[in-house]
Amino acid sequence: MKMIIWINGAFGSGKTQTAFELNERFPDSYVYDPENMGRFIYRHIPKEIKKSDFQDYTQWRSFNYDILKHIADSYDGIIIVPMTIVVPQYYDEIIGRLVSDGIEVKHFILEASKETIHKRLRKRLDGGRWASRQTDRCIEAFATKIDGIRINNENMTIRETADFIAAKCKIELKDIKRGVIDRIRTQIRNIHWLG
Repeated sequence: MKMIIWINGAFGSGKTQTAFELNERFPDSYVYDPENMGRFIYRHIPKEIKKSDFQDYTQWRSFNYDILKHIADSYDGIIIVPMTIVVPQYYDEIIGRLVSDGIEVKHFILEASKETIHKRLRKRLDGGRWASRQTDRCIEAFATKIDGIRINNENMTIRETADFIAAKCKIELKDIKRGVIDRIRTQIRNIHWLG
């Protein structure tokens, strides 16, 4: 089954944990993280010309489109992409182009209250850092500019969120329970220290 499941939402909405829950319970899947290209750009650009958001680099958007297109054309499984995109132009340049190329993209937006998002960010050691400062911008964009299948996961577990996505995508997940240690590893592995 060829499909991209794009999990969007504010930073702290549960995208990465949900992606790895899906990946663990659906073996024919691959988690692709577009932030890796952002980290590459940040490490290889002089600080004097560095932009505050790596998504503002055309190269970030074109590379992620190209590699996702390549994977989708070559890989028979599902590609899971946990990535916040709130700028309509950037959405169109990656997700819109993939859809135009005939690739099935299921786009989900995880939603929760600002208080819940900030509480989650504090748990992952981001209280007051860059991600926390983006919450209002994300909530506003998802309310007015970016469309998708909305999931209010305010009171849902990661498992329930993954089950909801799987049902919408008509895929059957294995009944595997991810342990607390596995979730903590995922969280630590995906802490981003950008600002």
